[in-house]
Amino acid sequence: MTMTTYKNTPGIARTIFGRGSFAQLGQVVDDRRTDGQSFAVFLVDNYFADQPLRARVPAQGRDLVLLVDVDPHEPTTQQVDQLRDEILRQGLPVAVVGIGGGSIMDIAKAVALMLTNEGPSKNYQGLNLIKKPGVYHIGVPTISGTGAEVSMTAVLTGPEKKLGLKCQWTVFDQVVLDSELTASVPRNQWFYTGMDTYIHCVESMTGQFKNAYSEAYGYKAMDLCREVYLGPQHGQNPDNDEKLMVASLFGGLSLTYSEVGVCHALSYGLSYVFGTRHCLANCIIFEQLEDYYPEGVREFREMVKKNDIFIPQNLAKDWTDAQIEKMIDVTWALTHMWNHAIGYDWQQKITRADIRRLYERM
Repeated sequence: MTMTTYKNTPGIARTIFGRGSFAQLGQVVDDRRTDGQSFAVFLVDNYFADQPLRARVPAQGRDLVLLVDVDPHEPTTQQVDQLRDEILRQGLPVAVVGIGGGSIMDIAKAVALMLTNEGPSKNYQGLNLIKKPGVYHIGVPTISGTGAEVSMTAVLTGPEKKLGLKCQWTVFDQVVLDSELTASVPRNQWFYTGMDTYIHCVESMTGQFKNAYSEAYGYKAMDLCREVYLGPQHGQNPDNDEKLMVASLFGGLSLTYSEVGVCHALSYGLSYVFGTRHCLANCIIFEQLEDYYPEGVREFREMVKKNDIFIPQNLAKDWTDAQIEKMIDVTWALTHMWNHAIGYDWQQKITRADIRRLYERM
């Protein structure tokens, strides 16, 4: 009898949730300090360079506060390596803290791993290639939707591919979920990232790897998204900020024990070639996937309309054949996503011409 192998997924060891909980970050970091010479690293989204949050970062002594620019492009392996080298000039920190959106979450996870693993981070793009546990790392999301705060993947764009550093040590050791930090998110970005959660759940629960575990988290996350984007109090308000923060966490848990699908496979190609931010790329692509996710796309369009959100159109008219072919190359290589969405025989059901037609709709 053949034994089935199931995923053995790690989870966040500690979670602080609630409005104003950012004030506890200093104590969380202090608990990691060993002596007067130990230091922590705070990786802060450059968006907050001139914002009040920057002054609230609880750095002290030898701590490093590094402002990280993630606009307009996705995190890169080169960026992670440069941050790693800068930090190691001072030694090995007791903690790495990421404060920002999904890109900062992924950078913090990757930097924490690369501080203890030799060589360039491009060598570790893939599953279980990391050899040693990383430095203790803490995630403080300032935007909700990406699921990066709970994901065991740190997605990076390298010189050859866009692919995550994925292993048991990637997931954060601690997260601080303070919905007050999301209050300043621009409206379109608030929607794009929230839709990342929604799309995570649609894909997670539409494919062969779905299961009761992934559906339990996914259905609740989708219900919360509907309350935020379609409910009578749709729009940004304190209650919805908390709901979206929980939806993001649950959406990430749903896909962790299942898988993403067609939208994310195409999104990786679009982001790799044009640097389009992941959440926006998902929105551009998902609108074209009625053939795969008819109910999800219908509801997505309803959310777009009700919240008066701008989704870029007619992009493909300016793309060259070489750019489209490169996007197809990136997309085609994401076997695990196609296996989930279409089946292990997906290469008999999907052709490069089919993928091209999807890109040309955008």
